[in-house]
Amino acid sequence: MTSLEPAVIAAAATRLRAAGCVFAEDEARMLAAEASTAADLAAMVDRRAGGLPLEHVVGWAEFCGLRIVVSPGVFVPRRRSELLVRAAIASAKRRRPGRGTERQARPVIVDLCCGSGAIGIAVAAALGAADLHAADIDPAAVACARKNVSAAGGHVYEGDLFGPLPAELRGRVDVLAVNAPYVPTAEIALMPAEARLYEPAIALDGGSDGVAIHRRVAADAASWLAPRGRLLIETSGRQAELTAAAIRAGGLVATVISDDDLAATVVAGSPRERAGRAG
Repeated sequence: MTSLEPAVIAAAATRLRAAGCVFAEDEARMLAAEASTAADLAAMVDRRAGGLPLEHVVGWAEFCGLRIVVSPGVFVPRRRSELLVRAAIASAKRRRPGRGTERQARPVIVDLCCGSGAIGIAVAAALGAADLHAADIDPAAVACARKNVSAAGGHVYEGDLFGPLPAELRGRVDVLAVNAPYVPTAEIALMPAEARLYEPAIALDGGSDGVAIHRRVAADAASWLAPRGRLLIETSGRQAELTAAAIRAGGLVATVISDDDLAATVVAGSPRERAGRAG
């Protein structure tokens, strides 16, 4: 990293502000920290001013205090997903302590529709030790996730939902965290250009009501969960009941978790016996 003159950074902020970047000064400093020369900074500013997400320009996103590699064309983790991470951490900590080898005692975490792998990485980092698995259908996302997840000793698979997961995980998953697409198809056109133009439609489109993939996940989730395992699906407040209905149809007890500060909603699914004991 080269130390650039304040005037060069100020000029970058001016250019970004003119392009409509609300946090132009912060973004200019962030870009300058990644630039080797003034020419590098100018090129990065041009890409950002042209609409490319900041995270795609610099190649990483800050999420739950971690730096997550984010490649162009890969879904950028949102702050609201911190609720999903918190719920996953709490669920993993509530699991019955494992017995046997150290590896067997580690909670089994699956990050489904993983994108960059940010959810699973954040959960594993907070737990300190976990048997982490992540999967996505998008080859670009899988390649990106491998850069992040391999650092935590986890595994990444390419394929549709549960399809690529090792059969040995069935019935052993302690936390199944899912940030599947939940934007209704007709509403994708209303999304900000950064998402609509630069993130893959497969990471956004949740079908006619936004819950199509949630239904597919919930239909098979129970067979993958450990006896005290938990399914966690990020959704929106207005879709929470649809997601909960899908989870109940899959044979699990549904609980809605919300955080107004994050404008975030997660629906949890637990096996009936465990839910009954927990009250």
